[in-house]
Amino acid sequence: MSEDKEAGPRRPRRAPRPAGNAPTATRLREAALLHLARFAATEAGLRRVLERRVDRWARAAEAEGQPREHIAAAAAAARAAAAEVAAAMVQAGAVDDAAFAESRARRLARGGRSRRAIAAHLAGKGVDAATAAAALPEGEEAELDAALAYCRRRRIGPFARGAEDAETRRRALAALARGGFEHGVARRALEMDAGAAEDRLLAARRGA
Repeated sequence: MSEDKEAGPRRPRRAPRPAGNAPTATRLREAALLHLARFAATEAGLRRVLERRVDRWARAAEAEGQPREHIAAAAAAARAAAAEVAAAMVQAGAVDDAAFAESRARRLARGGRSRRAIAAHLAGKGVDAATAAAALPEGEEAELDAALAYCRRRRIGPFARGAEDAETRRRALAALARGGFEHGVARRALEMDAGAAEDRLLAARRGA
C-alpha cells in the first residue's frame, strides 16, 4: 500500500480585515490604557506607540485602495489625536516621565549600566535631558557600584573565574570603557577584592 496520501483541500486564505476609518481619539485612548496596563512609558514613548497604530492603519488603507489624499489627511488628524491622548495621560497621572526615569535608572544601575549608558537609554525613551540628569545615580561611589555589577555580569575583575594577566586586564578595562565607565572608576572596580566587591553589591541592593 502506498504511503503517499492525497493532500486534503487547502483552506482558503482569510481575506484581510478592512482597514475601516482611521483610529479615533476614543480608540487611541483605549489603546493607551491597554498599553499602560502592561508597560511603563514616557509621554513620548506612549505617543510613538499610538502613532505606530495610526501608521498600521494607513498602510492597510493604502493596500485596500483608499485614496491617498484621504489617508494622508485622516492619518495626520489621528497623529494629532495620539499626541493629545498621550498628553492627557500625563495630566491624569497615568504617565510620569520623572518617575519612569528614576525607576528605570535605578534598575539599570543595579544591572551594571553606567551613568552615560543610562542617560542614552532614557533619551531613547523620550526622557528630556534635565529629567534624565535628575534621575541618574549621583557620585563616583554609585558609579563604582554599577561598575562592579557590570564586572560580575561579564565575569571580569573581582569576579573573574581565574587569574588575569595584563592582556586580560587591558581587555577588561576596554570593556568597561565601552560600557561608559571612566578610567578611574573602572580601575577601582577591577582592582577590588572579590569579597569586598560582593559585600559592596549586597549593601547597594539593600539600600536600593
